[in-house]
Amino acid sequence: MTHTPADLGAVLTRIADALERLAPARAATADFTQADAFIWHADERRLEAVPRVSRVEMELLKGIERTRDLLMDNTLRFARDLPANNALLWGARGMGKSSLVKAAHASVNAEMARDGKPPLKLVEIHREDIETLPALMSLVRPAPFRFVIFCDDLSFDADDTSYKSLKAVLEGGIEGRPENVIFYATSNRRHILAREMVENERSTAINPGEAVEEKVSLSDRFGLWLGFHKCSQDDYLAMIDSYIAHFAIPIAPETLRQEALEWSTTRGARSGRTAWQYVQDVAGRLGVSLSEPPAAPR
Repeated sequence: MTHTPADLGAVLTRIADALERLAPARAATADFTQADAFIWHADERRLEAVPRVSRVEMELLKGIERTRDLLMDNTLRFARDLPANNALLWGARGMGKSSLVKAAHASVNAEMARDGKPPLKLVEIHREDIETLPALMSLVRPAPFRFVIFCDDLSFDADDTSYKSLKAVLEGGIEGRPENVIFYATSNRRHILAREMVENERSTAINPGEAVEEKVSLSDRFGLWLGFHKCSQDDYLAMIDSYIAHFAIPIAPETLRQEALEWSTTRGARSGRTAWQYVQDVAGRLGVSLSEPPAAPR
């Protein structure tokens, strides 16, 4: 059976269309003047502008003053085109790790505005999309802004290989991390890679004894480590006092203390998240509207 040039042309067109559908989507261009914060949609290779970030005011974050100051200093230096480190915020749940990242971004941009400088951009990437980091880097690299790429609750399971994309971005690779990008991540554990993953890399290395030690694990590619620990009773009560004062909730100090301690006892934990949940409860009972509530600390 012979085929005419028209038939062959139609077949080639169908093959080309099929290959186009199978190929990864190209990263769309982005208008970074739309907002100061964006969410990365990996499946569509595009950034979605976030007009209003759900965040806690910096002054409401209590019990983390030292880590607050360190992250603020690092972020401000980066925004001012000075050397700065990738940061890993690790530790107890509900103590304000991601809240601090968003609050620092807002505070730094307030200072940049006062100085007449361009704003710092915050881009959130989901953990399951880490393998698309190179595509995101290609999109932001030529932009005339500086970017904090932020991943919340970052960790990798034993059979997960997407961490290699993060390694290449943080350190190594031909291109490496763009000069206008810094990477911030939060995690509940200090060492992002599970122990069995470290052992697997060691077993396949040319020199197993030296190739993969803890000091060269993925976590160590973050220059700044900020630990968040379970808060004391005093810090827990200070968090609640700040919220109560901020929203002008009318409750007697003695009643507040008794209820707040009972609330934490029934939940078996003291944290910024627990404090905020209690404030929501007491405000509801007393008929106080939290018209612009801070996001619960994370």
